[in-house]
Amino acid sequence: MDVSHLLLTSVLFLLPFIAQVSAQQPGCSVSNNKPSIEENNPPGYNVTTINLEAGFTAMIDPSSPDSSYFTIQGAQLQLVKSVDYENDAVLIVFVACQDTSGQKDTLEIIVTIINLNDNTPVFKQTNLTITVPEDTKVNATIIAREDLSASDADLDIIYYELNSAVQDTTNYFAIKGINNPEIYLQKQLDYDKLKSTTLILYARDRPVSSNEITHTATATINIIIEQADTKPPWFLPCSFIDKDKSICISSPYSGRVNISKMSTEPLTLDPGPIYAKDPDYTINEKIVYSIVGGNVDNTFSVDADTGNLTMNKIVTSPDSYLLQVMAAQVNNKQKYSIVSVEIKVINKSDHAPHFESSPFTGIVSVGAAPKSLVFQVEDPSSPLMIKAEDDDFPDKFNPNIEYYIKNSTDFVATRDGLILTNVNLLSPETVIMEAVAKDTVSLQEASTIIVVEIVFTAGRLDKITSDKLYTAQDMGILGGILAALLLITLIFLGLMIYKHYGKTVKFLINKKFSKDFSESYENQAYNQDEHPDLSAKEQKSSENGGITELQQPSFFLSSSKEEIDGLPKTSTPSTVVFNLEEKEEEENEEEEVKEDTKHEKEVKSILKTDRNEGDQGYKAVWFKTDVDPDAGEKVEVIKDNASDYDDDSDQDLQENEEEEDDKDDHHRGPGAAKVVINMSHTATENSIMV
Repeated sequence: MDVSHLLLTSVLFLLPFIAQVSAQQPGCSVSNNKPSIEENNPPGYNVTTINLEAGFTAMIDPSSPDSSYFTIQGAQLQLVKSVDYENDAVLIVFVACQDTSGQKDTLEIIVTIINLNDNTPVFKQTNLTITVPEDTKVNATIIAREDLSASDADLDIIYYELNSAVQDTTNYFAIKGINNPEIYLQKQLDYDKLKSTTLILYARDRPVSSNEITHTATATINIIIEQADTKPPWFLPCSFIDKDKSICISSPYSGRVNISKMSTEPLTLDPGPIYAKDPDYTINEKIVYSIVGGNVDNTFSVDADTGNLTMNKIVTSPDSYLLQVMAAQVNNKQKYSIVSVEIKVINKSDHAPHFESSPFTGIVSVGAAPKSLVFQVEDPSSPLMIKAEDDDFPDKFNPNIEYYIKNSTDFVATRDGLILTNVNLLSPETVIMEAVAKDTVSLQEASTIIVVEIVFTAGRLDKITSDKLYTAQDMGILGGILAALLLITLIFLGLMIYKHYGKTVKFLINKKFSKDFSESYENQAYNQDEHPDLSAKEQKSSENGGITELQQPSFFLSSSKEEIDGLPKTSTPSTVVFNLEEKEEEENEEEEVKEDTKHEKEVKSILKTDRNEGDQGYKAVWFKTDVDPDAGEKVEVIKDNASDYDDDSDQDLQENEEEEDDKDDHHRGPGAAKVVINMSHTATENSIMV
């Protein structure tokens, strides 16, 4: 077998040379003994030209391997039938040349067939259906490569593309590569979002961007998502917290029990009985219930199958119970949820709420805006208000009652029982609805019927709609605004009063404070109005007069230690000169201030450290060292040694005061002024009496 193979190889190798030698023989030749032609050419297609000398004829040698494909027409070698590259890639034909003398030569022509892109890729299966579990892992293979690969008779490279026929499902599945049609899971499946989809797989023999003729095949892949047990139970009712609706959060349950009373029936809970379901509803695994926390003294129990909560014993304490109830799947305890159940202990309610009258009738106009009041039919100027009574209360008013409309969304009830519109009312009609009064503590309810007529605005409703009715909230806002305006007004008035009468008020306050001071001074010359029987003569003698004896006070010296230390130790007390006539005028001014506070008077201090003889109303107190030697009889120097105060006892001070009072009384007339200034060597015991 090896020898034959070697021989065949040698023959094939020598054939071109033999053909060339033959072609070069005189009388019979071809222009190209190895032509190349495309496949699928029609019959009669010229393959090559045969050159014949005179006297020679050419014919197809019947012994040629592919003689059936060729014919000779004149000097042209032509195809008899179309050639398909996929069947015949090379054709060999022998051409015999013979003259009249019987000389015969043979030409071998080898025709190479050029392959054309004339075939479309072919899938093994053009329609597939597969089921994929919901909990399939991402990147897992969904359909293997060998099940999706397409073939091409042209032996071209196949280019694949995957699309989805269902909107928004393209991102879930993908192929491994442009030349690898294996489909894998690209995104986690969710049965609630995607239950099935259809994929279209394209197979092309040229890239998508190619300008050449491209043949395309398609395969349809139907994928059905199978729900898996992936979610724990949900207590109902619950609220979704995301747009995907993959997480649902339940609200706590609440209930009531009467203290010291046993109940054998399942407890009534709000918003409803304890109930949980398997969100994987196609699987719908069985749920069992149990109390896992908060059940003090095993007071309550829950039915494992139904979730009904019942009492095991009476409750003797007013303390509330906060139970933890668990719902778990029977087939997998690790899939569970827990909810809180609050049980409040209340006093027994002997009477449920009830409505005295029923039904209630109201009227409202077409076109009324939302939150508009419904009015009474009997009294269209009064809003319709429902009211339930409770005989457990002395006045039958239960503050725990709330109202709501049960079977209509066009109207709502407020906590106070007012009926309001909830939407725009566009057409006249009669609405019959049920209103419920619920005791939020005992959870007892009462219901009544409300009939509301929606009519066009006319007659009595014109008056209603023209008058603005305010709610309690509106009145509260108005009261707050008025209170703010009142406060601003009071502040403004206070500022105006202070601006115009501030000095007068300060003067009166200071005068009152000086009179009430525990060690105040008193000047009898200022109190002449308290002695109206004084004669003019007495007053005149007072004016000529009164030289007042002083005891030098530490009240005026304690403000500055340097001033006290700087005084001469042997200095005598200061003297005071009063002009009683001017003093009386000042008292009159004070009286005018009291009678009419609109006039302000300047109050001049009687304590000065300098002298102003030009001012007739001038009054001053100064020390001996500052006394003018020419003062004459107008000034009397009261001899007293300031240094003695440091050594005198409280008794000596009192005796000196009495002696000086006697001396003053001797020099003064009945109308003379008296000034006594008590001095102490400590700053905290200062006092002045005028």
